Amino acid sequence: MDLDFCITPPQPCSYLPDRQSTLLFADPRAALSSSIYNRLIERGFRRSGDQIYRPGCSQCNACIPLRIPVAKFAPRRNQRRIWLRNSDLEVTPLPPGYDDEHYQLYRRYLHDRHRGSEMDNLTPQNYLAFLSSSWSDTVFYQFRLRQKLLAVAVADRLDRGFSAVYSFFDPAYTTRSLGNYAILWLIREANRHHLPWLYLGYWIKECRNMAYKSRYRPCEIYRDGRWQPHGKNP
Repeated sequence: MDLDFCITPPQPCSYLPDRQSTLLFADPRAALSSSIYNRLIERGFRRSGDQIYRPGCSQCNACIPLRIPVAKFAPRRNQRRIWLRNSDLEVTPLPPGYDDEHYQLYRRYLHDRHRGSEMDNLTPQNYLAFLSSSWSDTVFYQFRLRQKLLAVAVADRLDRGFSAVYSFFDPAYTTRSLGNYAILWLIREANRHHLPWLYLGYWIKECRNMAYKSRYRPCEIYRDGRWQPHGKNP
């Protein structure tokens, strides 16, 4: 692959506050495409807006790419309960684009989860720049209870799977476990399209907000230049 990469200077880590982080980016001046991303995600990269990156920390390897082989996925008891609890929701795929109802839900979600942080003050332009890109095959899946919007799951369609970009939901409906349901739904959707993988980004065992990803079993992690099974099957 004829593509240059650049690395950022060290900066405070967003997930592990006692550490520094650096990121390896595909050259932002390059003509990136879904085809390039399909190859890079197989090597542990991820998308944020138009940028493709992966952690490049020399002293830490806590951020580990994780994916789910959807045909082998075996939901745990609590995951089956979450699925049944949300069986009354209607899911609709939408192309990427600004939707004020989505944006207002996104703002409420960030205010509840990231109050006072930089994310709590995102503009509509930053919202779209983060979730969509000019070259990816991105879908916004909206989850409604009758007419009420409860959640949105943003995912990239790949040649061999889906990549979960971000999900946000109404904080008033926490008992539904909508974030978990969005992942379960994407697993089912990938399987329905006969695609083998759902990529969940980076699993960080030491970070509570990122450790949940390994609860979807079986799963694989990218380590030492290859994908390998992680943990025990259910």
